[in-house]
Amino acid sequence: MSTPRSLVEQRQQEEMSAYYAARSRPAVGAIETGATPLDQESIRPTGFAEWFALSQTLLPALLLLPGSQVYRLPLRVGAYAISLYAFVLWWLDRAGRKEGKHPAERFLVLVMIVLTASIAHPDTVGLVPGIASVLMYFTILCPLFWARAYVTNRRQLVRVLAILIVCNGINSIVGVLQVYDPARWMPRELSMFYAAGSQMSAAVTYVGPGGRLIMRPPGLFDTPGAVCGAGTIAAMFGLIFTLEPIRWWKRLIAFVMAGAGIAAIYLSHVRVSLVVAVAMMLFYLALLAFLREHKRFTQFGTLAVGILGGALVLAVALGGQSTLDRFSTLLAEDPATLYYNNRGVAFQQGFTTLLSEYPMGAGLARWGMMHYYFGAPSRMDVAEVFAEVQPSAWVLDGGVFLLAFYFLALIATVVYDAVFVRNLADPDDRLWSAAIVAANFGTLVLVFTFVPFGTVGGMQFWFLEGALHGAMARRPRLRA
Repeated sequence: MSTPRSLVEQRQQEEMSAYYAARSRPAVGAIETGATPLDQESIRPTGFAEWFALSQTLLPALLLLPGSQVYRLPLRVGAYAISLYAFVLWWLDRAGRKEGKHPAERFLVLVMIVLTASIAHPDTVGLVPGIASVLMYFTILCPLFWARAYVTNRRQLVRVLAILIVCNGINSIVGVLQVYDPARWMPRELSMFYAAGSQMSAAVTYVGPGGRLIMRPPGLFDTPGAVCGAGTIAAMFGLIFTLEPIRWWKRLIAFVMAGAGIAAIYLSHVRVSLVVAVAMMLFYLALLAFLREHKRFTQFGTLAVGILGGALVLAVALGGQSTLDRFSTLLAEDPATLYYNNRGVAFQQGFTTLLSEYPMGAGLARWGMMHYYFGAPSRMDVAEVFAEVQPSAWVLDGGVFLLAFYFLALIATVVYDAVFVRNLADPDDRLWSAAIVAANFGTLVLVFTFVPFGTVGGMQFWFLEGALHGAMARRPRLRA
């Protein structure tokens, strides 16, 4: 019995429609795993996550424009406010699209409860400063919630990382140029503010070749030495993109930006940033060894050693012998003694003196920029308290509870990421995930030397964490 002609024609039409539809769009596998689409990507940012990544460099860079210092507070707040804006959009429109639940969420909710309660602390500077402090914490950690709704596949994740390497790479190159030709590249307002001979000048300058006084390069920021943060990201992701199967000139640009990142760190004379950069690279190598990516391990390790040495040669040529002397102390002294004499004392003080003195916190807006912008000079009983490392800041803002809950959030993240990366089935998924985990490891190292979770560095940590799990939420897993 023959098939009716109408049914045959209908089936043929359906098959041809499917054929042309398939030709009109790239295959899913090509988007997720192929190298060619990455080469063909547009350089223009698309999507909120990409514009957010761009804003973290663009907004601070606006402070370098002539006359922009009068808008310093709005621009500084804007870098954080955009995260809060994203959370509101997500909450009103995309909250139901969040992929899975991160184990750190429960502890971060407890963090916010402790901080909100701290507004009522008798030593909180005031209601407005207290609310501002709570909002600052929230804007830093909330990307963990909303980023997963805006980064939903690996292609979007890689594009975000590409924007980060470009922004931080340009930032680092500007930092190097500020030492090479300060008359052209160093912001005039910054040079005047830290004029030679002033009391603050001694802390932000060093002697270069020929006795020339060199200011620690700010890059696209307005604080001397601030470029070193961008340098760590440029170095890490620059080397990773150098190993990707993309066009040679793109790999060359990534390599140059990575070198500029390390050179900017050397020229900033911030030793802890070099330690963080090296720690990130070593952790990435450890992940590659764990994932049995032996070829990538050898390539990345070779490039890392080469770029650390090559950038040092460039930095010494521009910054003089004092640059070499500054970083040689990392090898000349015992690491434990060196750390204790610089930040170890402050770290120990957070768990001894401050925790015993302020077990329930010292009140909000008692330290850092919150106190600078919102402190009340009329209240001499709530004078500024210094917090040089993150545990001290947590103790001051929320006492033992904030300290415990934030540490638990970070521990839960580390454990979850280790299992997460191991269980991904696609090798490329594991490699990109390992890159982000290694970059975030650098922020964790800073907890012992700085206050990263009170700055945009902490916001970047939670943003990358959220973006990673949004991109990989539906990717294939290995069977248990």
